Amino acid sequence: MSAPDDLASAVREESATQEQAEQEQAEQQAQERTKPVGLGVVGWARWTWRTLTSMRTALILLFLFALGSVPGSIYPQRSVDPGRVAQYFKDNPTQAKWLDRFWLFDVFSSPWFAAIYLLLFISLAGCVFPRALAHLKEIRRRPPAAPRNLLRLPHSEAFEGGLTLEQAAAELRRRRFRVVTGDGWVSAEKGYLRETGNLLFHVALLVLLFAVGAGGLFGYRGNVLVVEGDGFSNAVAAYDRFMPGSRVTAESLEPFSFTLKDFQASYVATGEKQGQPLDYLAKLTVQDSPTAAPREVDLKVNDPLDVNGTLTYLIGHGYAPTFRVTDGKGQVAYDGPVPCLADDQATYTSECVIKVPDAQPTQLGFLARFLPTTVPNGDAWVSVFPGAANPTVQVFPFAGDLGLKSGQPQSVYQLDTTSLKPLGKMSAQPTPLNVGETKELADGAGKIEFTGVKEWISLQITYDPGREPALLAAAAAVIGLVLSLTIRRRRVWARVKDGTVTVGGLTRTEGGGAAFAEEFAEIVAALRGDPPTGDRAGDDPPTGDQGGDKSGEPDEPGSAGHVAPDAPTGNTAPGARPDEE
Repeated sequence: MSAPDDLASAVREESATQEQAEQEQAEQQAQERTKPVGLGVVGWARWTWRTLTSMRTALILLFLFALGSVPGSIYPQRSVDPGRVAQYFKDNPTQAKWLDRFWLFDVFSSPWFAAIYLLLFISLAGCVFPRALAHLKEIRRRPPAAPRNLLRLPHSEAFEGGLTLEQAAAELRRRRFRVVTGDGWVSAEKGYLRETGNLLFHVALLVLLFAVGAGGLFGYRGNVLVVEGDGFSNAVAAYDRFMPGSRVTAESLEPFSFTLKDFQASYVATGEKQGQPLDYLAKLTVQDSPTAAPREVDLKVNDPLDVNGTLTYLIGHGYAPTFRVTDGKGQVAYDGPVPCLADDQATYTSECVIKVPDAQPTQLGFLARFLPTTVPNGDAWVSVFPGAANPTVQVFPFAGDLGLKSGQPQSVYQLDTTSLKPLGKMSAQPTPLNVGETKELADGAGKIEFTGVKEWISLQITYDPGREPALLAAAAAVIGLVLSLTIRRRRVWARVKDGTVTVGGLTRTEGGGAAFAEEFAEIVAALRGDPPTGDRAGDDPPTGDQGGDKSGEPDEPGSAGHVAPDAPTGNTAPGARPDEE
């Protein structure tokens, strides 16, 4: 092959290689153009925000908020009644352990409930405020001009008469429509309070959530047990259980005090309902401040003591029999009441624990069974009535080390008998002691005397600065819900030309056609001059002409300023997505 042929062949090969490279580059660029573009950090953040602030998400979170509150009413809560929680652990230890892992005894302070609460607050705030701004613009906008052919509207009628535009506008204003007039037409609209009520409902929910949060930050709650004759001062150290908000200090507590003078519980004495409670009454002597004069207060269930916003509720009661324990050296080692926990709510048979660490020569402990109204039942004794008609107590004595010096916390309602030995022969049903009787202890350990019966009450003391705002917000939510459900958005137009009056109407609310048909018939009758049959109450206050005459008319329904009959109804804010309606 000659040199020119070799050169031509090399040129052709180089050209083919270059064309192939250009084709591959073009294909790669085409693939890059068709490859989906990722959202990126900003895109994902925008998508997350739009999803969180949609009305659908808010409704889901509101449902979860209500659903999450259900366990708080099913299971006892430590913040309300720690005694019932302790009893639940005693009766169902395995189940209670698992429930406690999911915070079901502390529902309203659990992390999962707080997460639902915060997400709901953010969702409602992000949903409501844009809609409120859009609604403000909407109520400032003038009603749209009348369509050219009113007879195409769902509600329309034409009649002959001498009606003028001024008369038509005056009649619609009298019915509290917002009215504008133009060249031969009148446009009127009302029903803005529907969306106002909708927004009021959601804003009230926000205020309600905010009030609950404020109560959690600046409020506190505590439980205390008070025996007849004893007192209480509102100080942190005086509480059996104290749960302050994160912004609460010891100086935040209202400095009041009271003394429990007497507690009275009344029951049905006879009949099928024997033993059922009738009333509970705690008589208190209260000082609102250290310098205030004492006042007498009757504390009842659901009728709390109110001291400058701090509420004291009566939530429980029980018996506190009094004992005098004399040790082996003849010294009185214990003398006072012992609060007992009811083992049977029907008869108030109760269990008590007495710990006497100062007894000599050895520490003493007692398990006691208190029977308010004692009757023999074969070889046993039982209580048949919750009132203290014949009070007795069965005592089970022990001696040894109570374990109080070990540093481990112990419940005052439990006695660990691991390091204790029974004193004398233990019987499942020892002879009960009446008031004033004494039981001598074996081995010269001393004696115990049943000296009397007192009662105790358990109180919950709460301070919640968000309580009143929450009440007002709940009332506002109800009002807003009523407005949004009862008011309809509607428009009415009228044209007057050559003695012919054409009236058209359109409701912008789903399901309001039947009611609007009746209202539209009344409007037409009034414009026609028929005898009045009663006026309908309006929704919005009259505002007069919105800018006077308006030139220019839309040619057909569907043009600017007109809502077509088959258009979606409702009050969708401009730019709102369907899931935000």
